[in-house]
Amino acid sequence: MTTITAPAGSTSGHGPDEPVPAPAPRIALAKAAPDFYKAMIALDTAAADGLDPVVVELVKARASQVNGCAYCVDQHIADARKLGLSEQKLHGLTVWRETPFFTARERAALALAEAVTRLGEHGVPDDVYDEAARVFDEDELPRLIAMCITINAWNRIGITTRMSPAPRPGGI
Repeated sequence: MTTITAPAGSTSGHGPDEPVPAPAPRIALAKAAPDFYKAMIALDTAAADGLDPVVVELVKARASQVNGCAYCVDQHIADARKLGLSEQKLHGLTVWRETPFFTARERAALALAEAVTRLGEHGVPDDVYDEAARVFDEDELPRLIAMCITINAWNRIGITTRMSPAPRPGGI
């Protein structure tokens, strides 16, 4: 269960300094549709095959931030830490264009992830796609595209079913 601090004057039944529980989960999709869930895991694994794990976690974390999926943001920031990414780089992820913390490949991957995530009426802009195609080879680019698509599917699962991150020791 995730907790957030209640705003001052809240009538939630919690004191102003007490954590407030996250909304209750709706359904455990892994249990309700295990065949689908296993297929999603296989899809995710296939998408990541051959990609730099740092790029994978940055793409997953950024798309999850854009989509507002608390569970996935928590999971992929934690996974990025395990890969050794600095706190400064992780904090800069939301404003990556304005920081010097990301490589050209990471920037191209983040731009593509945002374009796929925010897929508007005009689709993925040519300049964003072309830059990703320039810095990722012919084996990596399709995997990067697949990763962008897969994390967006995971985000929709997490948000729809109200998956919530569990507090970590010392995390609240």
